[in-house]
Amino acid sequence: MTAHRGLLVDWGGVLTTDVFASFDAFCAREGLPAGTVRELFRTDPRARELLAGLEDGTLPDAGFEAGFAALLGPGVAAEGLIERLMGDAGDDAAMLGFVRAARAAGIRTGLISNSWGVDRYDRVLLAELFDGVVISGEVGVRKPSPEIYALGAEAVGLVPAECVYVDDLPGNLKPARAMGMTTLHHRGSAETIAALGPLLGLAA
Repeated sequence: MTAHRGLLVDWGGVLTTDVFASFDAFCAREGLPAGTVRELFRTDPRARELLAGLEDGTLPDAGFEAGFAALLGPGVAAEGLIERLMGDAGDDAAMLGFVRAARAAGIRTGLISNSWGVDRYDRVLLAELFDGVVISGEVGVRKPSPEIYALGAEAVGLVPAECVYVDDLPGNLKPARAMGMTTLHHRGSAETIAALGPLLGLAA
């Protein structure tokens, strides 16, 4: 097997802890049933519209927060809603360490992230970790649009077939796979790191 030259990764849920667990922690604090946030994003057309606008940068943070708070119910405050939804998603130290080590070993590393506002990223950390960064709210296109994966490969100076792409959402992997990337569904850092080593030609 020929080792790949590039590693492209998602941010939330791959380089952070589980975003859906953070959503459920939010629900517990707000007195909502577990799974409320996930189900709204999965099944409610208005919630999906709000999320799409937030991620592609066409809807300001405050507009998303007001609209989504209304869907969650009258007891949920709009102010600070994004921070409260994401408040329990912390850094995944093992994954961050792997990306850092892969780059040091000569792998081209890139980020492809659907943003919840473009000002929430640690830009110093991004510069340390990645050769290329593609953030949906900055480029105006979001996963699973094929264009954003092409931008990711371009950002690290490679063609898609030279890249491995990692995401925690299977639906976000399909377009990357269709354009020739090797894809990996992230379920946990130990499993992902073990799988990435051989794909990238890196020692365990």
